[in-house]
Amino acid sequence: MLLLAAMPATAQTKAQYDAARNFMVKEVIVGSGIKDERVIQSMRDTLRHEFVTITHRKNAYLDMALPIGDSQTISSPFIVAYMTESLQPQATDKVLEIGTGSGYQAAILSPLVKEVYSIEIVDSLGKNAAKTLTRLGYKNVFTKVGDGYLGWEEHAPFDKIIVTCSPEKVPKPLEDQLVEGGLMVVPVGQRYEQTLYLFRKRNGKLESEALLPTLFVPMTGKAEDNREIKPDPANPRCANGSFEQEAFPAGGQPGWYYERNIRWETDENSPDGKHHVSFTNSVPGLSSHLLQGFAIDGRKVPELEMKGWVKTDNVIDGPGRDDIAYIIVTLYDENRRQMGHHLLGPFRGTHDWAEKSKKIRIPAQTREGVLRIGLFGATGTASFDGISLQKVVAEIPETSETPSAP
Repeated sequence: MLLLAAMPATAQTKAQYDAARNFMVKEVIVGSGIKDERVIQSMRDTLRHEFVTITHRKNAYLDMALPIGDSQTISSPFIVAYMTESLQPQATDKVLEIGTGSGYQAAILSPLVKEVYSIEIVDSLGKNAAKTLTRLGYKNVFTKVGDGYLGWEEHAPFDKIIVTCSPEKVPKPLEDQLVEGGLMVVPVGQRYEQTLYLFRKRNGKLESEALLPTLFVPMTGKAEDNREIKPDPANPRCANGSFEQEAFPAGGQPGWYYERNIRWETDENSPDGKHHVSFTNSVPGLSSHLLQGFAIDGRKVPELEMKGWVKTDNVIDGPGRDDIAYIIVTLYDENRRQMGHHLLGPFRGTHDWAEKSKKIRIPAQTREGVLRIGLFGATGTASFDGISLQKVVAEIPETSETPSAP
């Protein structure tokens, strides 16, 4: 289920890759509100397909995270562009990146700043990224394998720091290695409930500004193992499924991410509380959705029930096979390989609020899930409320037989 702009062709030749990349920049980057012309040009010039495996190159220019090995992913193009723009890159900047991954974020930064120092904790990823960056000629990018949360002291201080994995809080070494007045962009929070923050260092301390809810793969190692609040994969749940938490000033629903064409509404007639969300789209194929990640262990959750209240107004399917209003759960194994989609819907036409539900069989290999709601590429207005995920506990059948005496 590909959620944003599809490529105009399956990219195999240089011309097809170029066309797909230009289409992505127009529809996903510019279309989602990125305004910095230098950032837009870097997104247009950087060959994202060179930073993913051959298996996933056909999806290189879709706005989605892709597996790169060792349970890690390459970030989606929009979030890379958004974080880069938020960093306000200048030609004189020395930038520290935590979480090299594939090397794509460093490549995007390379033409925008003086130097990029990038650290990756996973040995194989760090070495592969270094080879890719060298092969493609990124001479102002310097990489090493190590614990990024310790920073890179011998090259400090840094004008900007970008963290492309999610700590529970900003590591102190990174705060210390940021120059006075410098900027840091970092997704902070619980494993599946993170907020992208912009920090500015003033008088030796970090001042924070919440940007958007987001979801990042965590860094491997002690920092992740030592999280104070950990997910409970034996009891999956939907966070803020009733949308009663106030939306971010810049848009964005707490607990959710990748918001597209959505309104947070106050309505006493909402079926679950006083608020709900509505998706409105008048352009067939234009994406309109909301996503949320969650932990789930298929060894402990054999069945899951997905529920939600839905109201529609003149909802019509879009031109693509995925341009349909749904509630969707996608499951992944420990290597983030997709285990399949489970659809609740489709929702079409005009209907008042009604509660919908569906039970899902969970493969034992399942370790993560992504919940999606919205119109996707359909047109009209679809409203959602009371979204929930609940483990189905097998009932023990009653019996009227009297146990035999021992």
